[in-house]
Amino acid sequence: MLGIQIIAFIFCFCGLGAAIAATASNEWKVTSRASSVITATWVFQGLWMNCAGNALGAFHCRPHLTIFKVEGYIQACRGLMISAVCLGFFGAIFGLVGMKCTKVGGSDQTKAKIACLAGLIFILSGLCSMTSCSLYANRITSEFFDPSFVAQKYELGAALFIGWAGASLCIIGGSIFCFSIAENSNSPRRGYAYNGATSVMSARTKVQNSIPDKTTPKHFDKNAYV
Repeated sequence: MLGIQIIAFIFCFCGLGAAIAATASNEWKVTSRASSVITATWVFQGLWMNCAGNALGAFHCRPHLTIFKVEGYIQACRGLMISAVCLGFFGAIFGLVGMKCTKVGGSDQTKAKIACLAGLIFILSGLCSMTSCSLYANRITSEFFDPSFVAQKYELGAALFIGWAGASLCIIGGSIFCFSIAENSNSPRRGYAYNGATSVMSARTKVQNSIPDKTTPKHFDKNAYV
């Protein structure tokens, strides 16, 4: 069971790292090379900045000037990703407390409940990240395939795939944490009775007493005592 919890924590920790990387990344959407007139220059956008780069490796980023001019779906994605990161942080703390290899958390039943709580938090974190990336991707694809949309069209950026991967890891690791409480409740504790050490002499005495005396009795006649 300890090995399963370690694997679950590794999954959740990697998922949290991927969520942080996706939140800070500026490649949520990139310009479509098919619709771009100058193929050596492209534009990519994240939740916090708009960036432009060229084939020579030079790029320039400009942050969103004000929150009130940012589109609603971007603000929703910001809130969901921040919630995912915060939930993952608290889930990691509860996961460490609920693991059997740590000395905090109380009895095994209490640690199992804490591990289950950590699993639920990680699942919520993964769902927040999954919803945010899916919402952003849906907006990109709807604009890309809309023939009436005449502005610059974008494609899916690398940050979306990183966010989806991290969300999947958090959901899988959180589910394993939740199953740990069921496994702990199904495994009954065995009681062992301790008997004091038996001395060597008493053991020999028992063995000798258990062996019947097979020697034939000797009969003596009266002349033997004269």
